[in-house]
Amino acid sequence: MARRVAIGNNKGGAKKTTLAVRLAEALAKARFRVGVVDLDPQGNASRRLGWKDDPNDPPLTTSEAIEANAEGVAAQVWQPIGWTADYAERIVLMPARFTLEDRATEAGQRGAYRRLAKALKGADDHLDYVLIDCPPSLGHLTQMGLAAAHYALGSTEPEHDSVEAVVRYRDFVGASGEDLANPELSFLGVVVSAYDMRIGAHVGQLDGARKLFGDAMWGVIPRRSLITNADEYAQTLDQQSDSHEVRAVFENLAQRFVKEVPAA
Repeated sequence: MARRVAIGNNKGGAKKTTLAVRLAEALAKARFRVGVVDLDPQGNASRRLGWKDDPNDPPLTTSEAIEANAEGVAAQVWQPIGWTADYAERIVLMPARFTLEDRATEAGQRGAYRRLAKALKGADDHLDYVLIDCPPSLGHLTQMGLAAAHYALGSTEPEHDSVEAVVRYRDFVGASGEDLANPELSFLGVVVSAYDMRIGAHVGQLDGARKLFGDAMWGVIPRRSLITNADEYAQTLDQQSDSHEVRAVFENLAQRFVKEVPAA
């Protein structure tokens, strides 16, 4: 079984998807085999990884894996990503489209919160890590992600509302393991993204986040247009000019990740 990590925040715009995609990229470059589960109906992680939907012949997605309510069905849903870099072959994707929202309406059905865990059972044995990109919510879809995960990782921008929301995510993880039939679930830490030292509020919020999370604050990702460009155009960081500084940031983050979450 791969080690599964749910990436979340209770607020949108907290760079969860950027963290999931770029961490997957850095881990794959380090020769780990990575699965990305897009658990957000917006499907942004899927698009940024170069996946393309086909309305005429729709491929299976996370929604169908959950709907099937069967052990190991995720094995039929993993798909290659659209990047052409050589390390891209070490990343597979469970993509999402807007129909994933239909699964959120099934929260009251018996055992619904365990359906992602059931779908992944035995279907990620060929992987080292699975990163679950959760929606900006503590609702049913995020709860499914947490029920399937071994660990949770928070992502936030250095802004008051975003930091407050990632604290809610941390506290929710700490209080929900037993309720999600996942008592071993634990919170790893927080990554602060889109930091700009020229913005006074960012400096203050970063200082506050360090006090809040202490050693559990994993790192700071600077605000750089090349990250936005890579996300926008579904490209790797290697394809961006002068990206060595940013690539080093994510590679260091991947090293921390592997240290905290040793591959099985």
